[in-house]
Amino acid sequence: MQDLTSPPSGFCPEPLADRETVTVKGKFFFLGDKKFFLKGVSYGPFSIGTHGESFPEKLVVEKDFALMAEMGANCLRTYTVPPDWLLDLAAISGLRLLIGIPWTQHVAFLDSSTVKAEVRNSIAQAVKVCRDHPATFAYLVGNEIPPDIVRWHGAKRVRAFIKELMAVAKDGDPDGLVSYANYPSTEYLNINFTDFSCFNVYLHKETDFRRYLSRLHNLAEDKPLVLSEFGVDSIREGTQAQAEILAQKLSSSFEMGAAGTVVFSWTDEWFTGGYAIQDWAFGLVEAERLKKPAFHTVQQHYTAPLPPILPKYPKVSVIVCAYNAERTMDSCLASLQELNYPNYEVIVVNDGSSDRTLEITQRYDYVRLISQENKGLSVARNVGLAAATGEIVAYTDSDCMVDPDWLTYLVAKFLSSGLAAVGGPNLSPPEESLVPACVAVSPGVPTHILVSDEVAEHIAGCNMAFRREVLQEINGFNPIFRTAGDDVDICWRLQDKGYTIGFSPAAIVWHFRRNTVEAYLKQQKGYGKAEALVYFKHPFRFNLLGQPSWLGRIYGDLSAFVRIGQPVIYSGVFGGGLFQTLYEPSASLISYLPLTLEWNVVAFLLFVSALLSGDRPWLSAVMFLISVSWCVAGAIQARIDSRFVGLRARLLVALLIYLGPLVRSVERYKWRIKELTKAQPINFDEL
Repeated sequence: MQDLTSPPSGFCPEPLADRETVTVKGKFFFLGDKKFFLKGVSYGPFSIGTHGESFPEKLVVEKDFALMAEMGANCLRTYTVPPDWLLDLAAISGLRLLIGIPWTQHVAFLDSSTVKAEVRNSIAQAVKVCRDHPATFAYLVGNEIPPDIVRWHGAKRVRAFIKELMAVAKDGDPDGLVSYANYPSTEYLNINFTDFSCFNVYLHKETDFRRYLSRLHNLAEDKPLVLSEFGVDSIREGTQAQAEILAQKLSSSFEMGAAGTVVFSWTDEWFTGGYAIQDWAFGLVEAERLKKPAFHTVQQHYTAPLPPILPKYPKVSVIVCAYNAERTMDSCLASLQELNYPNYEVIVVNDGSSDRTLEITQRYDYVRLISQENKGLSVARNVGLAAATGEIVAYTDSDCMVDPDWLTYLVAKFLSSGLAAVGGPNLSPPEESLVPACVAVSPGVPTHILVSDEVAEHIAGCNMAFRREVLQEINGFNPIFRTAGDDVDICWRLQDKGYTIGFSPAAIVWHFRRNTVEAYLKQQKGYGKAEALVYFKHPFRFNLLGQPSWLGRIYGDLSAFVRIGQPVIYSGVFGGGLFQTLYEPSASLISYLPLTLEWNVVAFLLFVSALLSGDRPWLSAVMFLISVSWCVAGAIQARIDSRFVGLRARLLVALLIYLGPLVRSVERYKWRIKELTKAQPINFDEL
């Protein structure tokens, strides 16, 4: 048996001197400009020690923390609020704490105002104790509220209470990160208002775990995903199987872009409900702190580079097509220069720019530059494809900045599958003024559309990669698409050929949106033209109004914020449903009909008719009010930068929700008519 009072030999932790704030940027945590992967273990709960706290004796804690740091952990998750001395010891060992704040969540807590007040007070007091300590990483304001309690109260009320608890924590520590630890049984709660997404997942089969991880990424959307608990019982599975299963979970989690993992648990010593648990053994070390094989497995993954090293690094040709891009070109090329990928080239196709785009690009020696007269986006993409020497061809836009691990996550998806193409999300970077911040969250931005958690129907042109031979097989991009529509066309052509398009949620690019209302509306006009052109190539993929009829779900877009016939199972009180719905239906035509040009034209004609005849003047007013209510509902749900949230911002977003589809529709009709006039009549005399 090892001595619990002596640290391991050669251990030299780097202490946390000050509270260096961990921030959230997209799907990852950052310490300053460096990505911070959370590598955690759970700690406790324990019986009350001689010091009066639910933690081991101080000498044992010192030993535990030294071993954790030796293992490569940088975080521990607690289930009770830590005392100052434990926070101090954690800081000395370079460990941050994910602090669980316990409360009476296993009773019908919403039925008692007294209980609710006690819960709020528990959150406030815990945050007050921990907020200024350098070892404090984040707070969990709840953990696995039982599904029968959620069904008793109704998911809507429970969700609102969790949101209220988060606000209490934020009031106490505005700079602190706050989340809630959910689990599959109450997945439908849709806790999307936290700083990062936490899920406890116990799936031992690797294929099941990876599939569910894809789903959790989509639920987390543009926020970091932390696997806040997973573990293996070494009594039932055996110590060797425990190590093997944890290896699968850790490699899958980080390969697929998890921002952090928390292994349950540190030790077999576990105390809950007033009793020491004897028939479970999830620890990486035994109760006496003897290391199990799982300790060394976790150490291997926690001390290795992240994201994980790939089995091979095929050459990737990154192609940037630029036209008058001086505002963002420098940021784009600077980010591509910092990619953490050992085998890539960057090809810039300067498509007849008349501004400083060429001058800026020439400053970067690593770039292969091709300049040509303006021929449009698709031609430029094909010119880049012809010059590419990589096995994989990746496209991003000149108004984007890529995450340093962008190519790593894209290539990992290619290597783990036989996919023809892979895309990723494009997120809006923080804006410095109100109008760009509102435009960034308005509908009509480039986004991905998924038919399942892993298969995409559409990937945005600013973040898409292809196997080069597949692009060559279908003769690249169609030259008729000069500014937009090329990505939609290429995705549908690939699917028509039987190819599958994948999605990697961690392969992020930051996409600057339009910074004025005028530029936004001009962009929507361009999309309207593109939709008209795409229609003539894929007419069966459009609805009666000439809009794309997507089979999948549109992510990160307000255009489908009102859903008709959306699942209501488990959204009511206890007994309201038997099974939880896993997938949402795609938006129906009715759900966005009030925002269409056709709806508004009918409303206007009815208004004119009522003025002339005096018959049913209320009908047009009702139609217009429905349109306004749709816009207001979208503006309320829009996640506007907190620096600019206010009535003015909401009204501007509502206006853009209304104007965007109208401008887009007018342009769509204009170009459909123009293309139809080009059709040659059939000369029956020649038949």
